[in-house]
Order: sequence, then C-alpha cells, then structure tokens
Amino acid sequence: MISELVVDAQPKEVAIAVLEDKNLVELQKEARNVSFAVGDIYLGKVKKLMPGLNAAFIDVGYKKDAFLHYLDLGPNFNTQQKYLKQALAAGQKKLTPVSKTQILPEIEKEGSISDVLKVGQEVLVQIAKEPISTKGPRLTSELSFAGRYIVLIPFADKVSVSTKIKSSEERARLRQLIQSIKPKNFSVIVRTSSEGKRVAELDHELKTLLKRWEDNIVKVPKAKLPSVIYEETARTVALLRDIFNPSFQNIHVNDKDVYNNVRDYVSLIAPGREDIVKLYTGELPIFDNFGITKQIKSLFGRTVTYKSGAYLIIEHTEAMHVIDVNSGNRSKGSTAQEKTAIDVNMAAADEIARQLRLRDLGGIIVIDFIDMSEAANRQKLFEHMSKAMATDRAKHNILPLSKFGLMQITRQRVRPAMDVDTNETCPTCFGTGKAKPSILFTDSLEGKIDCLVNKHRVKKFNLHVHPYVAAYVNKGLYPLSMKWKFKYTHGLRVIPDQSLAFLEYKFYDSDKNELDMKEEIEIK
Repeated sequence: MISELVVDAQPKEVAIAVLEDKNLVELQKEARNVSFAVGDIYLGKVKKLMPGLNAAFIDVGYKKDAFLHYLDLGPNFNTQQKYLKQALAAGQKKLTPVSKTQILPEIEKEGSISDVLKVGQEVLVQIAKEPISTKGPRLTSELSFAGRYIVLIPFADKVSVSTKIKSSEERARLRQLIQSIKPKNFSVIVRTSSEGKRVAELDHELKTLLKRWEDNIVKVPKAKLPSVIYEETARTVALLRDIFNPSFQNIHVNDKDVYNNVRDYVSLIAPGREDIVKLYTGELPIFDNFGITKQIKSLFGRTVTYKSGAYLIIEHTEAMHVIDVNSGNRSKGSTAQEKTAIDVNMAAADEIARQLRLRDLGGIIVIDFIDMSEAANRQKLFEHMSKAMATDRAKHNILPLSKFGLMQITRQRVRPAMDVDTNETCPTCFGTGKAKPSILFTDSLEGKIDCLVNKHRVKKFNLHVHPYVAAYVNKGLYPLSMKWKFKYTHGLRVIPDQSLAFLEYKFYDSDKNELDMKEEIEIK
C-alpha cells in the first residue's frame, strides 16, 4: 500500500490529507490561530471543586472552565505540586533539576479531589481532549512529552514497553536499554515504533524530549495565571509523528515554511528520507491536483455510496453516531438474500472503518447492518470489521452483532468530529432566491478586475472560479482571459477551483491572502 501526505497550508487554515493508494483515509483541518490543542501544557488555577463528580474545574483561559477528574491527576501529583511551588517561589533563581527532587508517596487511588486541591490553587495541567461542542477542554496533570519512539513523563521513575511489541526478547532489550540511559525521576513509555531501533536513535530522542521539558519549565516563575507553558508541535508535524512509516512515498506541501518544518522533522526521525518531502508549486489548488476535493465532496455527505449501488446513511446525535447500511438496488432480482447481505455488509465494514478515520468519529457508534440469519456469517462480519479497523490509531472496542443485527463500537475521541458541509449554495441565486442573468457574469468579473487594478492598484493576483467557468474564459484562440491580461494586467491568472460553486469566485494576492471584492460596487 502506498501512503502519501498532502498538506494544504492557507493563511487562515491548514488541511492535512492522508492518501492510501490514492484513496482519502484521513482528513484534518485546523485554523492557524487555534488554541487548546491536545498536548499543550498550561499553568492554571482551580476555579471550582465538584466533590460529587470527584473533579475540579480549572481556569486555563478558555471561555468554559476545563475539567480535571481525580483519576487524571496522576499518581505522582504530590511530587509535581511540590516542584511547582518551588518553581513559583524561585523567581530569578535557577530551578532545581527534577532528577534532584525527592519523589513523594503516590496519591490514593480512591481518594477525594477535595483532599488534594483547593480553590485558587495553581496547577500544571495538559490538554487531554480539545473543547468539543459545549464542553471545555479535558485535562490531565500527568504531564507527558511524546516523541516518535518514546514518551517522557516527569516526576516518576518507571519504564513501560508497548504491549504491541510481542517479542519478549525485544521487550527486555528495550526495557534494559532505556533503563540505562533515562534520567532519574523520569518515566519513559517505549512506543511500538521503537522496535528494532538502536540505542543512538532512542538516546537522541530522549535528550530532545528532556530539553523540551527543561526549556519550557523555566517559564513557570514568570508566568501569569492562566498561561500556556508549552505548545505542542505544529499540527502537520504532530500528525506526521504519529503516522509516519516506511511506506510513505511522498509528502506534498504547498507552503515554503511548512515544507521546511516538515523536511527538518523527517530528516530528524528518518535520516536520508527527507527527499520524500516535496514542495508543490502547481497552479491548481493542491487538493484539486491530487483528486482530494472530489473525494471530500463525495465522502462527507449524509449518504455515502460505496459499492454496486449499496450505500450508508450516517447520522450524528448528541449521544452517539448512527450508521445504517442499505443494499440499494442490489437486492432487486436477487434470490440469494443471505449472500447479498453478507456481500453488502462486508463491503460496508471496509467503508465504515474508512469513514471513522476520515471523519474522526468518536464516542459510541451504532451500526445497523443488513440482517443475516446464519451465525457463522455474523461472526465472519465481526472478524472482518476488527481486521478493517486494525490500522486505526485511535483506541477502540468492537462488540459482536446483537440479536437485532446491531454492532456497537466505542472509539476514542480527543477532537471534535470532522464535519464538512458538502452542500453548495445555489449557483444561480447564492441563497437569495433572486437570479441575476448568468450571461452578465463575465462582465461582473471584469468589473472586479478593473476595480482591483485601477482603484486598488493590485497588479498581480489569481482569480479562482469553478472549472466550467475557467474553461469558458480560457477557450478559443483569443480567450477572454487573454483579453483581460492585455487590457488590465499581465499578473492575472485564472485558476479552476473545484471547491467553488458554479458562479462563485475568489481573488487571491501573490501571498495567497483572499481579497474581499464581494462588497465592491461593480464598474461595468
């Protein structure tokens, strides 16, 4: 299987698409000014204690107070609090290294939040779940710094090895190796990707993560409440860290700065492979060029067609996600009902596994498969679904089909589900209910170009229009676009953009910033 990463970096948003054999399997979108990302560390203040929930609400600067449960304090919370008090009192003095800090006894597993925290108390917390719907962020006090091969946890002193590493000899080797190089009073979790890695690679990453901790903890004495102490790596690099594997053939990026960041990171974790990172400089939008826009339009709707007319209906509720499997026209004229059901269900399992990753659906997912009378077929479908979701990095649990033909899945949710509106505004009236003569559309565009060049003195810009409109203005021996160039500016380029509605248009300057021409009075 060939895996590719395509990064569309825009001034306001970064979109990251993962392709497997050219098929879209993951899509992440994040605003560039986004805050409260998973992994960020904050110095917060206890706002309210909730003994009934055995939890506290923490002020970290979000409009809704963040939630911290007693079980998320971590066993070594007392040690962390002692160190935090010393750091806050240190002022301009040099902080005592964690390796020289005395480890205090662990907190009780069945303890009460009011025994550990008080209103107004300062705490170091890390974002475990981003704000979802009306809820604030979910927090943990067990701080961790994740790398490609290992995870570093201060204020503890253990080594844990991923259970996905099956070889007992390799597990013992990694445990002994890490034990010999790790600093005192730091725990290390050895990730699955470290299997077979040499001591030099693991030691290099361990030192990198340790430096990350040391560079950020010194901010505590000067920090105002609430304040960010450490921000996770850029979303592009963070995603790459989790999914990078030797099967990656290409990483395409359309922004020079992001390209440099990704290339530097790849050279760090996979020396010699940085050439797979490629800067995209084509005229077409990068997602259009790799066929991603079309897949987004077809895969994110309420109804998803997947094989021989069969389709899924995906509904989202406050409590869960519900997926209905339909055979479509497959059942018409078919006498082998059981065979049709198992064929449609098996194909549906593959598409559902893809949709869960693609939309990043979390929480409870209930799937209504087509009824099958044979128990062997139901077991076969359960095993096939488990295999289809084996590559899903999110923690999940799958239950066998119930007697009603329903399958229940729980899937880890740390971010809001990806929701892409595939409906387009009416291309004729733009939602107003009033239609302008479409024959005058090009005259309207020319008026905008005239205004940009002669009124705003913009000489170099791109005009993005629907591919059909682009084909119209570029057709012929002396196309309309060429006439505009000669009449107004040679810096004009007409770009077909599949994400736009039929009579929609957008202007961008040379730095990819959108120029708002919607409110301008037309000259023509």
